[in-house]
Amino acid sequence: MARRKILVVDDEKYVAELIKDILESAGYKVVPAYNAKEALEKVYTESPDLILLDILMPKMDGYQVCRKIREDLILANIPIIMLTVKGGEKDEIEGLGVGADDYIVKPFRPGVLLARVKMVLKRTLRGLEANPLTRLPGNTAIIDEIEERIEGEKLFAVLYIDLDNFKAFNDRYGFERGDKVIQQTARIVIKNIKELGNSDDFVGHIGGDDFITITTPEKVDPVCSHIIKSFDREILKFYSARDRARGYISSEDRQGKINKFPIMTITIGVVTNVKRKFGHKGQVAAVGAELKKYGKSLPGSNYVIDRRTK
Repeated sequence: MARRKILVVDDEKYVAELIKDILESAGYKVVPAYNAKEALEKVYTESPDLILLDILMPKMDGYQVCRKIREDLILANIPIIMLTVKGGEKDEIEGLGVGADDYIVKPFRPGVLLARVKMVLKRTLRGLEANPLTRLPGNTAIIDEIEERIEGEKLFAVLYIDLDNFKAFNDRYGFERGDKVIQQTARIVIKNIKELGNSDDFVGHIGGDDFITITTPEKVDPVCSHIIKSFDREILKFYSARDRARGYISSEDRQGKINKFPIMTITIGVVTNVKRKFGHKGQVAAVGAELKKYGKSLPGSNYVIDRRTK
């Protein structure tokens, strides 16, 4: 995983160095700046992923720096956490009012600082690359989540979710209705993960009709079973009465020939590290692709769990 770069701006050098030590110990790359002018120069030259910005600085304070950054269209999306010895509600409102993403009062505990930094980085990344149709996190967040599970050496289960015969449906009913199917699938996955999964489970949208969920192995059977049951029930609403009665639609296949395509189903390939260890995300994705391919060869909606040891 690429190291996130953080610009730390504080006119008190010992404070900036203290923050630098805390962040670097957690694996972040830190660029210090000791006044507003230096901060505005480095925000252009260093392209930080996050800015920790002290409010009380001479000549130009943190509010003014934050405002200047937010006025620049190129820099506007960089998240900013304000740092200050002030703790009043008025100061916090002013900081948030000029575009800060969070607000930490000094002195702070290292664990609190790291937790806030991680939260803001994750939230911002997901917001920037969220799928516009479902608002779910996209590929960068998905990769980070898988790598985090691998590096944490905890048991995990990655669910690769794909719709069967979606292209034929799109060709028959149009992209607008196809988009509604994608949105409904997202709702089904999110609802079942919230109700049956863990509080820190993850749902992402790879693109098109491909979704991903990360949970723990003991949750796989109930989550997959309920997703399939919900999907098989809800998908019928998107077909005409005639097509529902026939159980198929007629559409062109990939060779341009008219063919019969069954009512859409859902396939889930489940990759776990219960019986084997994964070294990187590519191995997880490769196994997921194999499982989905096998699952899609079976009739109806299915979930397939990898139980191999190597």
